[in-house]
Amino acid sequence: MALPVRQQLLYWGIAAAVFFLLLWLLGNVMLPFLVGGAIAYFLDPVADRLERAGLSRVGATVTISLIALLIAVLLILAIIPTLIQQLTGLINAAPEIAQRLQAFLVERFPELSDNTSTMRQTLAQIAQTIQSKGGELAETLLSSAMSLVSAVIFIVVVPVVAFYMLLDWDHMVARVDSLLPRDHAPTIRRIGNEINAVLAGFVRGQLSVCVLLGSFYAIALMVAGLQFGLIVGAIAGAITFIPYVGSLVGGTLAIGLALFQFWGDWFSIAMIAAIFGVGQFVEGNILTPKLVGNSVGLHPVWLLFALSAFGSLFGFVGMLVAVPVAAAFGVITRFGIEKYHASLLYKGYAASDKHQPKDEAAE
Repeated sequence: MALPVRQQLLYWGIAAAVFFLLLWLLGNVMLPFLVGGAIAYFLDPVADRLERAGLSRVGATVTISLIALLIAVLLILAIIPTLIQQLTGLINAAPEIAQRLQAFLVERFPELSDNTSTMRQTLAQIAQTIQSKGGELAETLLSSAMSLVSAVIFIVVVPVVAFYMLLDWDHMVARVDSLLPRDHAPTIRRIGNEINAVLAGFVRGQLSVCVLLGSFYAIALMVAGLQFGLIVGAIAGAITFIPYVGSLVGGTLAIGLALFQFWGDWFSIAMIAAIFGVGQFVEGNILTPKLVGNSVGLHPVWLLFALSAFGSLFGFVGMLVAVPVAAAFGVITRFGIEKYHASLLYKGYAASDKHQPKDEAAE
């Protein structure tokens, strides 16, 4: 006989509370394991395809690990130093850009030449803020990167965790399945499959969109001659998962830098603007519909709320689990709505009486 619903809800609530408590207390300790698990989750379909092609699970895992190592080495040697160099250069150029902007505005609005002008003082404060906050931001980013992407975590722990989890992924899934409560196993499997479909559709698809669009922006901007094209493309691509924000932020930054670099050369400035127009068209009409689809069930507003809430509560680790938790909550909510639509609470007794046999109704 199954446990009463109230007692089941109590146990599931305790399990959820324990999970969030551990996430809050052991966030930094759990970080490499979460990252390694996420990598294994992303690469499991690739390992399955290699297995279907004839490789063993060990062979597929080793092949994927070697390719990932080669890509990581190429990124470290070829791209990451350039990104850091351009980020540092952009921060250092911020005061000069602010001064050029101030000179341009003074030329167009002579009243700004008055030192007591409120607008002039505001512009001066903005320039000082950009310089100080920009330097702090660069220092914070670099120090955070060095603390998070430390040798111990990303050279030892994360690859080892990802390797073993990818190797044993199917066994872990089978083990979890064997622990499911028998009365609810079919329902939990169904919900789990739907959550997996949402994550696969959104995370894997959106990651592909970010990489492809960021690469397009970076290459196109560098070909167009923009001085900080690589870092602008990387920023735009990294936040593409937020609809329109990636193109808006990246486009504003790129056009602003183009005005600073190509002032008077309107063709070059128009080319920079056209690059983001083309990128937005391709992302909205080709990449996102093909790679992400329209049925993943993660609304942008709900995703932003989940990222903000979990980021503020649990920090960087919370942001890592925000998307899976948002996907799970969305699937469970839709499941609950489906059950509600099939219940007497929604249909009422009148609807249930219509489906009764006539002889039963007569009785």
